[in-house]
Amino acid sequence: SKHNRPVAAMLRRSRILRSFPEINSPQVLEGLRREFERYERALCSNDVKELDELFHQSPETIRYGVSENLYGYEAIKAFRGSRSPPGDRKILRSAVTTYGSDFGVTNMEFQRYGSNKIGRQSQTWLRTPDGWKVISAHVSLME
Repeated sequence: SKHNRPVAAMLRRSRILRSFPEINSPQVLEGLRREFERYERALCSNDVKELDELFHQSPETIRYGVSENLYGYEAIKAFRGSRSPPGDRKILRSAVTTYGSDFGVTNMEFQRYGSNKIGRQSQTWLRTPDGWKVISAHVSLME
């Protein structure tokens, strides 16, 4: 609308807007989406080695699960190695968003086959010299 034109012009001139990274650059988005899908395949097939490769190997990496809080890559790796396979799940909704060329978030709603509970998964990804890595993850179930 014509009432928003002055605001839009101001935002285009704004130093804040000029320094804000591009959101969802097609090439960057495609790369993160590919890794998000790779993670989902590894999770459903319980490919622990692949899952370990997708998490950033750092003590700052965090994963909050349905019944556990894991701090650091080593704790996450130990958890993955000792847990039962979670099995397949149906993705109800997902969103992948990138900010600039090296940062993104993925979110999904899912439902495990045989369950009526809705699960939620959020991940923060960082592109490192070794590729996209999860630096923070959160999984929860709605009651």
